[in-house]
Amino acid sequence: MKEILRTNDITTIAFATALLRGEDIEAFVLDVNMSVLEGGIGLFPRRLMVADAHNFRARAILKDNEIDLLEDR
Repeated sequence: MKEILRTNDITTIAFATALLRGEDIEAFVLDVNMSVLEGGIGLFPRRLMVADAHNFRARAILKDNEIDLLEDR
């Protein structure tokens, strides 16, 4: 699994996830339940993960839609 996005903005995560799923790339959002612990104030960022095999294509799709990504690790 590769982390391609980390943000506190839940709308960005939702948009990125929808874009990827529209291209048949399964994306996993981690740290969703942290919002329960923090009280919903957006203190802890959420992480968007994709399978290693889909990393390149997922990055291209999100960059084409002007979503700022983490550097490839």
